[in-house]
Amino acid sequence: MRIKSVHHAMVRVPFKETIEWGSGTRIGTTRLVCKIETEDGITGWGETLCLIDAVPAVFEKLVAPMAVGYDISQVERFWRNVLGAGYYHHKRAAVMAAAAMEMAMWDALGKRADLPLYALWGGAFRDKIEAAAYLFSADTDTLRDRLTGFLDAGYLTFKVKIGFDAASDITLAEIARETIGAATLRLDVNGAWTPGTAKRQMSRLAPFDPAYVEQPLELDDLQGHAYLRQWSPVPIALDESAYTLQDVGNILRAKAADVLLLDPHQAGGLWQARKAAGAAEAASLPVGLHSGAELGPSQAAYLHLAAATPNLSIAIDTESVYLSADICRNPPKISDGHFALPEGPGLGVEVDEDLLEHYHVTSIDGAYLNPARPGWFPLKPSY
Repeated sequence: MRIKSVHHAMVRVPFKETIEWGSGTRIGTTRLVCKIETEDGITGWGETLCLIDAVPAVFEKLVAPMAVGYDISQVERFWRNVLGAGYYHHKRAAVMAAAAMEMAMWDALGKRADLPLYALWGGAFRDKIEAAAYLFSADTDTLRDRLTGFLDAGYLTFKVKIGFDAASDITLAEIARETIGAATLRLDVNGAWTPGTAKRQMSRLAPFDPAYVEQPLELDDLQGHAYLRQWSPVPIALDESAYTLQDVGNILRAKAADVLLLDPHQAGGLWQARKAAGAAEAASLPVGLHSGAELGPSQAAYLHLAAATPNLSIAIDTESVYLSADICRNPPKISDGHFALPEGPGLGVEVDEDLLEHYHVTSIDGAYLNPARPGWFPLKPSY
């Protein structure tokens, strides 16, 4: 079961439209995709976020050569080996690169066992996974139209990006509540608020009954989030603050959140995300999944995680409806606001290598900033 070879490529799949958030605009999703082959002929596929140039560099120079000769079952040892190679000092640079390899190891192991990943992780706690409709627009008419479209498509949970400015925070939340009625509403600030603004905005947003406000303060400010949580009438979710297992431990010790949004790519792998979910479960906290516009392999991995993790009990974030295409022949699909659980061995999806070649890129573009606003860049916090 040892890895014989590793291949990888960067791909970018365009969005159907440019989407807008507090840190700029995004034109598509750039991902690093890897393929491993074992000595006994099993193939495994992995995928990860590729937002910064450190990801392909760390993968190519450390992760890929280190993986050759590894047993595909040794995912924990492999992650510790990456850290031990010096990246315990630079964990943020290592997590996304390691996550692609770790996912490929799990995929190969599931194929070897002829079992879907959720079966390797204790079995399916749920057989369908609710998806949250994800809204990216500061334009009120566009937001209203998109909310209505998602509502008509059967979605039950709606996540709206705010954090553009103080006035639009309230306007966008009000439009969302008016449009979706009693459905679940989430509001994502992306760390745009100062502590004083957060107090004021939480009070103003409370009448719209959001399930939570996500990442109200800058990601390193756990003490600020802990104070805000004690005071706020609205629950607080942390996402950017909750990347690694150690981040989650710090949040739990600080009592800084009511909900945690995990991302296996930013944790260093699927197993690290499962451990983080277990820690949250011990503190009676629900967890969800952050979305960075996952392609087929990562979307399938999310569904296995959501199926096998008891406290992953809230709708998962997904940007899949914005993708113009995929790299898989059978990517997971949403129907009536829910994903069906993949049933094939491993991840349960088939990567099309012709599509990998078609969407191959050599640079990371269009993830941050806003070309329509030359010289502008986001501040965290900004108001």
